[in-house]
Amino acid sequence: MEVAGVLSAEEPQVKTKRGAVRIALLAMLDAMRPGDALPPERGLAQELGVSRPTLRGVIDQLVADGRLRRKQGSGTFVAEPKIAVPLTISSFTEDMIRRGMRPGGRLLSFRRGAAGPKIGRRLAVSPREEVFTIRRLRLADGAPMAIETLYVPGDLLPHLTRDALEGRSFYELLREHGIVIASGTETIEPTVTTREESEELDVPVHAPAFLFKRLSLGDDGKALEYVRSIYRGDRYRIELELRPPH
Repeated sequence: MEVAGVLSAEEPQVKTKRGAVRIALLAMLDAMRPGDALPPERGLAQELGVSRPTLRGVIDQLVADGRLRRKQGSGTFVAEPKIAVPLTISSFTEDMIRRGMRPGGRLLSFRRGAAGPKIGRRLAVSPREEVFTIRRLRLADGAPMAIETLYVPGDLLPHLTRDALEGRSFYELLREHGIVIASGTETIEPTVTTREESEELDVPVHAPAFLFKRLSLGDDGKALEYVRSIYRGDRYRIELELRPPH
């Protein structure tokens, strides 16, 4: 792959070595497919005529931008394009279908027990009241996208089972039982993945991520669910629709 010469006077618009390296790498990525490995840094730095620290700085920025992805012990790879996530009350399954992707999931854990003080406050129930705690790995086209922890009041769907949720949308299950989400609140924070989350999402430890926290309410104002989700930062972007004030 010929990339030498990017620092020549033929491109006067390039003012810095780092800027030239970024242009060269972006051109290279445009000719590659998601999942393709970037050439080794030593050889790539020689071809570009720059030091390895300069090259590594540009690669670090492209990783932060979501164009490249590092996998510990394997190398650096072209990242999958990010998926836009509009802020609406919709399920992961519905979001993926709308984007032309195949949703999927794997149940990581399913248990029923006392809410405890923290989740009790979130759901506005007694700490002694039973809730379902369901942890799922969410997939799109077979690739891990998010880890979702769902808390559901035990009396909402008292006969809920693992099998009922395996590979299905929770919102679809609610609709089948005549339960409608009337409103909700959601917060989004930047975060990094823990070691366990990194293994499940197949990303490096402390990889950038989004933390979503959602509380959904029924038309009677009672909590239907509290959800805590970790979304991969290299695959998601948040999309807002802005309108002028009336």
